[in-house]
Amino acid sequence: MSFLNAVINKVEDGALRERLQERVDLVQHKIKFMDKVAVACLDTGNVLVKDLEGLINDAGGVLQDDAATARVVIYYENGSSMLQLMGLVPALLDAAWPSVEYSRVYLWDDQAAVAGNAAIAVDALEDLAEMLYPGYFVFGNEGKTWISFKTK
Repeated sequence: MSFLNAVINKVEDGALRERLQERVDLVQHKIKFMDKVAVACLDTGNVLVKDLEGLINDAGGVLQDDAATARVVIYYENGSSMLQLMGLVPALLDAAWPSVEYSRVYLWDDQAAVAGNAAIAVDALEDLAEMLYPGYFVFGNEGKTWISFKTK
């Protein structure tokens, strides 16, 4: 059972549980035909953050232990907004990282991503799907909860 399925199964409202499960199923059905994406999540100290591993796996990603092996790097830190991250991230990037070379660096403002709330977790899954598979998923949260950080 996936991380999200476990969270959704705790929802008491049957109609809400069904809607959330449909949203998860849509993402997971599409990604099962795609290659997994290597992802590193970093904080503003360039320290790897592993608390999103369940969500990343559900979104079609594979959490990496080294940003140098990741095709996608996501910066997020509790208590830091996207605006704050924009000022800090340029100094943290390494031009040798594949994510920097191909402009696949994202800033995520979704502090609730690690919460146990099922609706918020499904929103976070959709955000991650948009970041990992641009062009395949469009849920409309770019610019609201996350942004693509242009490295070139």
